[in-house]
Amino acid sequence: MSGMTVDLFIPCFVDQLFPQTGLNMVKVLEKAGVKVHYNPNQTCCGQMAFNNGFWDEAKAIGEKFIRDFPHNRPVVGPSASCVAFVRNNYSKLFHNTALHNEYKQLRKNIHEFTDFMVNVLKVTDVGAVFEHKVTYHDSCSALREYGLKDEPRKLLSSVRGLQLVEMKDSQTCCGFGGTFSVKFEAISSAMAEQKVQNALDTGAEFIVSTDSSCLMHQEGYIRKHKLPIKVAHIADVLASGW
Repeated sequence: MSGMTVDLFIPCFVDQLFPQTGLNMVKVLEKAGVKVHYNPNQTCCGQMAFNNGFWDEAKAIGEKFIRDFPHNRPVVGPSASCVAFVRNNYSKLFHNTALHNEYKQLRKNIHEFTDFMVNVLKVTDVGAVFEHKVTYHDSCSALREYGLKDEPRKLLSSVRGLQLVEMKDSQTCCGFGGTFSVKFEAISSAMAEQKVQNALDTGAEFIVSTDSSCLMHQEGYIRKHKLPIKVAHIADVLASGW
């Protein structure tokens, strides 16, 4: 796959709050022999508007999103949530529209980062070194909407010095859920408490996931209660030690 060119999809969440995660994804892709292209005009995929019932606004954002990417090469992003939204919900916005063919092609081309590494590039070992005990959080979007489970674990298992331990109920929601965490703060906080406690019970030093939004939510709870555990996006782990 050396020499392949991919387009970077950097979700607004990563762009505004966790830019280093996007840069680390680029670092890993380039080490795997991939050329990366970034269109700085890209913005949101429209998920937030769509999930809150603003479908007209989501469609307007989605039209721009579709036009911001070429349709003849892979698009790779460090967020299972955003990529799953494009794959699964653009059909509700663009079926039988002027962008019907374009959205169908984008749906085929767009990949979450770990899925792309394992299933397209066939790479599981990038030479990373991360000498810590970690536990993995399956985000709802990654597991249920994207169908991602084994790929992140395969990549983590190949990291030198890393000990991967599974937490109880790893597939249970952490409570973020986008605006759910704002509208239902008490429930959201209780879910974060349960998730973080399950991670602490493993003795792990880090909670790792494919979604920065989940990690931000859990980190907020961790910081508030001064708990002895940290969070890390999987791209940040894979970019460590080399």
